[in-house]
Amino acid sequence: MSELKNNIILSNLSVTDISSEGKGVARSESKVLFIDGAVPGDIVTARITKNKKDFAEAKVIDIITPSPEREKPFCEHFGTCGGCKLQHFSYPAQLRYKQHQIEETFRRIGGIIPNEVLPILGCEVNRFYRNRLDFSFSNQAWIDNETWRNSSEMINLPALGFHLPKLFHKILDINNCYLQPEPSNTIRLAVKKFAVENNLSFFDPINQTGFLRGLTIRNTLKGEVMVTVIFRENDEEKIPALLNFLNDGFKQITSLNYVINSKRNDTIYDLDVINFSGADAIYEELDGLQFRISPKSFFQTNSAQAKNLYNITIDFAGLTKNEIVYDLYTGTGSIALFAAKHCKTIYGIEQTEDAIKDAKVNAAINNTTNALFFTGDTDKVLDESFIAKSGKPDVIITDPPRTGMHKDVVEKILSLNTNRIVYVSCNPATQARDIQLLSTNYSLIKIQPVDMFPHTQHVENVALLMRTTN
Repeated sequence: MSELKNNIILSNLSVTDISSEGKGVARSESKVLFIDGAVPGDIVTARITKNKKDFAEAKVIDIITPSPEREKPFCEHFGTCGGCKLQHFSYPAQLRYKQHQIEETFRRIGGIIPNEVLPILGCEVNRFYRNRLDFSFSNQAWIDNETWRNSSEMINLPALGFHLPKLFHKILDINNCYLQPEPSNTIRLAVKKFAVENNLSFFDPINQTGFLRGLTIRNTLKGEVMVTVIFRENDEEKIPALLNFLNDGFKQITSLNYVINSKRNDTIYDLDVINFSGADAIYEELDGLQFRISPKSFFQTNSAQAKNLYNITIDFAGLTKNEIVYDLYTGTGSIALFAAKHCKTIYGIEQTEDAIKDAKVNAAINNTTNALFFTGDTDKVLDESFIAKSGKPDVIITDPPRTGMHKDVVEKILSLNTNRIVYVSCNPATQARDIQLLSTNYSLIKIQPVDMFPHTQHVENVALLMRTTN
């Protein structure tokens, strides 16, 4: 161990694991190290960036011996952009460690070992798999310190790209992104070029000035493309100039929209969306079901893998067309519509009113009459009156946000005494916590991890619970 400019440098560190944040894990004496840029199998030299009593965070400064599973990153923005943090790790290895992460999380947090752990379902296409990207404009592109020192020409350049991790006001200008298929990259680069050539001002997040604020591009497996441009102010000359440029130059765009957002926050859900040309929505098709996607709609960002996730959920539910099903945290009703073909009736509950509106529209599009949707907090909707009118559920499907289920919802589920619960989660830690609370009445039969987001640390998990007490 040596010190350099007050920074601790550790050498010959053997990386043995990967954390839920995507950092390599090593040990130095009794301290756990979380090393940015390291993967299991590496032997590295790292600089400590944060030193705590029981753990430290560090960054690789030299790879002494690379892991046999280390790969050359495919993206020029790797290491700076906050996405695709694991692209330097082979995809089969990513899957193996994600499965290991879920198993360890259940043992450590829930104290539960499933009867069966099914192998993680990898993503057949692990690049260009997203159907939505949100880009931000900035009047000052973020550049690293070395570039800043060596190239005065890079100072004060505008950016159209992504927020840096934990630095909301810093935007990294993106050249080529491997997350979304074309024409995403081409549209984004063309918009930036047009804006620069026509002196359209880029947003200043500090002073809240500038004309161009955001750009959202969505696509479907069928090839439909939606573009929504967010402007800070309503300029009757500049807005149609940019939108006509997109309309004329990109015939692939089937829905072109814009929003005026002069607020301090970026959300558009409380603002009006104006349709400039084309349809006001695009449509995704999964297993013969049509899903309407408007500019404000939530929809799983990996369409192909979402279909697999939903089918696993329905398989775990064991439906025989005779069941009453409650779908908690139904969102826009995607799982409910998949399940409706296999059960008697399904009731979707969601607190977001706009999501329930989308769910009802999607039910109507698909002529689904046995999927009914209700707005409100789950524990409040599931009162005695609702249960008496709807019938006690034979199966409960729950797909809560990352924070998991509120304890009141867990208690409500326990009181319903349902035979079977299928728990879908994007956060295995809160899922394991909730299942541990449910374990007083339920056994964890099996889990099925699903990789929705290749090259990231995120992993989805489906769990089946069966009632053990009367």
